[in-house]
Amino acid sequence: MILAAGLGTRLKPLTDTMPKALVPVGGKPLLEWNIRKLQAQGYDRFVINIHHFAQQIRDYVAQQDYAPLVHFSDETSQLLETGGGLKHAQDLFSDEEPILIHNVDILDNVDYAWFARQHQSDEDAVLLVSQRKTKRYLLFDNAMHLMGWKNIETGEIKSPYEYVRRTGLSQHGEPLNMFAFSGIHSFSPRLFPLMDRFPDRFSIIDFYLSVCHRSHIVGLVKNDLRLMDVGKLETLDQAEDFLASL
Repeated sequence: MILAAGLGTRLKPLTDTMPKALVPVGGKPLLEWNIRKLQAQGYDRFVINIHHFAQQIRDYVAQQDYAPLVHFSDETSQLLETGGGLKHAQDLFSDEEPILIHNVDILDNVDYAWFARQHQSDEDAVLLVSQRKTKRYLLFDNAMHLMGWKNIETGEIKSPYEYVRRTGLSQHGEPLNMFAFSGIHSFSPRLFPLMDRFPDRFSIIDFYLSVCHRSHIVGLVKNDLRLMDVGKLETLDQAEDFLASL
């Protein structure tokens, strides 16, 4: 699933007339870079959620040779965020195969065939993480089970575990491992029933944090992760060089 419904406000004025999915980098839209890369790594079915200038994305895809592989999840009536968008699209997925979730404005050096192999049959979700510096970190125990989230600037902690919220430590008083989330994850459809009690619009991270104590949600560290968020105007000029360097 390629998340492409956002308004792209950080890319104004470009996104005053086009969706961020069609913003060009090196002569090709962001959507094109991502679909071609995933195709080359074995993916042959795509779900794209659409909202901002949705018809432009439909029209663009209709002209491509991969058009028969694409299904659209229409959010034109309301933006549903990362979790709500996935919940809204659930009927477009099979009941068994894990779903790769990828933002349309992310460029990276991930081998997605490798990433798919890391999702073990007993795992409900695999979150790709790294040690890059950020303000907000996911918290994992030594077995890389998701335990919570922390904002290091404010000290705020989110976790279903009371002792983590209170101390920021494991049950045995040990420091938890802090990693930055890449926004790339593999989601098992087994988790869809747990979304029933959630509203139409919600964050996927808030969902993971609310169910990680009763689901098998793990982090996967990629130490050599190279990732660029092309969601800002100032990164567009750098994006072409980044792609050339991969």
